[in-house]
Amino acid sequence: MLAAVDHVQLAAPPGSEDALRAYYAGVLGMTETPKPPALAVRGGCWFRAGAVRLHLGIETDFRPAEKAHPGLRVTDIEGCAARLAAHGAPVTWDDALPGHRRFYSRDPVGNRLEFLQPG
Repeated sequence: MLAAVDHVQLAAPPGSEDALRAYYAGVLGMTETPKPPALAVRGGCWFRAGAVRLHLGIETDFRPAEKAHPGLRVTDIEGCAARLAAHGAPVTWDDALPGHRRFYSRDPVGNRLEFLQPG
């Protein structure tokens, strides 16, 4: 029955849209996609890069995801880690997944993100 993951939604606090745009578009190089007008009034931002779609929705009593996270496959794990570190984002390498290089980071509102590359 399932064909694909359409998108992953992460929560964000009210008023964080500018910081989210700076990070997801500016640092990660994703493209912001317009939200339908009926949803845009709720705030938040939608981003995409190829088939990857992330929606950041505003949550009044926001708490960052400590364990839950999207796993984002990259083509240049070292370059990605260097870019994030250069922009002040934390980079925590983890070698527990056989056959992959990976690290964890946090977006500007504290959500956990995993970046990984097979090989």
